[in-house]
Amino acid sequence: MHIGWNLESDFCNFTSNGQIVRSEVVGALKMRTYLSGMPECKLGLNDRVLLEAQGRATKGKAIDLDDIKFHQCVRLARFENDRTISFVPPDGAFDLMTYRLSTQVKPLIWVEAQVERHSRSRVEIMVKARSQFKERSTATNVEIELPVPADAINPNIRTSMGSAAYAPENDALCWKIKSFPGGKEYMLRAEFNLPISGIQVRYLKIIEKSGYQALPWVRYITMAGEYELRLV
Repeated sequence: MHIGWNLESDFCNFTSNGQIVRSEVVGALKMRTYLSGMPECKLGLNDRVLLEAQGRATKGKAIDLDDIKFHQCVRLARFENDRTISFVPPDGAFDLMTYRLSTQVKPLIWVEAQVERHSRSRVEIMVKARSQFKERSTATNVEIELPVPADAINPNIRTSMGSAAYAPENDALCWKIKSFPGGKEYMLRAEFNLPISGIQVRYLKIIEKSGYQALPWVRYITMAGEYELRLV
């Protein structure tokens, strides 16, 4: 029995208005083999360099692989010569190759967050998560981590799908959706309190014989912001 599959991770950098400035895919071709004897295997990919060397059309289906690393069973000299991936696989599971692909990728799940401060002590976070793949496909065990203020307390969380929990050790909300079909959009809404100690400055006296005049203003600084108070 011989099985192969791809495991890929997408990485994107965004501007503040949601535009993608850099994206790449990091992947691995994983194998699990149980073959009698020591047969030689050959693997063909839609590698642009290989297809162009063979004089085949590459429009729309060729990719440029970067940072390719092979398992020790791959004959490197053969690959460097004609881009053929030839190998005698060991028994069991292993990564045949890892790679990086610099390309404009669309995030599989697009997340938008809006934060509103209703007062100095209450914050509301509204999140939309939208799947951007075809309806016939489904993502499973999706986890979305949302940062929240470090001093947030008393979370009140509601979701249209899945479950969400506050993880104070990570200063984050963790939203888990077991099954996320293509073309769907789900919502999360969370309210947090930001603690204020209640301490007050009752007075501030300035003792100066020369008659020095000063306005009695006191500035309070909290995690939610800062404000000034005039003592009377």
